Amino acid sequence: MKGVPGNPPRWWHALHFRRSRSIGDDIRAAHKQLVTAKGYDYNWALDKGVTDRPEPFAQLRDAGSGRTMRIATTEPGVYLCSGNFLDGTLTGSSGRAYRQGDGMCLETQHFPDSPNQPPFPSTVLRPGDTYRSATVHSFSAR
Repeated sequence: MKGVPGNPPRWWHALHFRRSRSIGDDIRAAHKQLVTAKGYDYNWALDKGVTDRPEPFAQLRDAGSGRTMRIATTEPGVYLCSGNFLDGTLTGSSGRAYRQGDGMCLETQHFPDSPNQPPFPSTVLRPGDTYRSATVHSFSAR
């Protein structure tokens, strides 16, 4: 892996999703960023950048049920939050309490602080301009 010494520590892998793996595998890794945020709470830059048409970037699958969600977007980034502040006080329709890390969301977006970072894709919208963005969620089951 580019920029990483021969055998990176386990926590390094916790913040990389270039290969398919379970989000829960490393959510409690001893990485300072994961400890501070109590899980995932970060924006990732997608390799594709801003595109005119949605391009696929993620696939989530539940091995038990076979449910799969695929996501494609025109946005250059995605924010992943892993339910870090769920504390067991909320319950679902099944009566099960939602605990820390029991939920997650992927929000497609530009990068935080884009207006102040010239190398980032621009978020400036001038009078008369039109902003367009598309994100497609596709679902299937085996």
